[in-house]
Amino acid sequence: MSTHRAPDQGGAALDETDRLLLEHLSKDGRASYAEIGLLANLSATAVRRRIDRLRARGVVRGFTVVLDPALLDWHTEAFVEVYCRERTSPEELLASLRKFPEVAAAWTVTGDPDALVHLRATDTRHLEAVIERIRKEPGVQRSRSSVVLSRLIG
Repeated sequence: MSTHRAPDQGGAALDETDRLLLEHLSKDGRASYAEIGLLANLSATAVRRRIDRLRARGVVRGFTVVLDPALLDWHTEAFVEVYCRERTSPEELLASLRKFPEVAAAWTVTGDPDALVHLRATDTRHLEAVIERIRKEPGVQRSRSSVVLSRLIG
């Protein structure tokens, strides 16, 4: 796996208004430009222009949905060590893992595996199906899984 490089910031540092917009976006990524503008004392057009600039600079990389695993009855958890094929970048692996709503979190790690993935599923059959689909991704060579029996902390 190649070394991760920070995105090119291509411009001035974030100002207070940018930070305020990012704070509002992080709380509700579906908020309209007008709603954010009311909170930031800007017009919807000004908000859109600033957010477009933040996206172009790579500060905002996308918008996503956060699912509530309890409401989906996803009570089975596992940690999956993912081993990638040579020359698979973290960005490629991230793009693959984003296809799976069952992925609760994922990290690149030191040691033998390239990444550690936290999965949530309804049961072991669902979990097995997700792991098999992840293993079929082009950059994934193999995986090793540990199913969570009980949560001690958290």
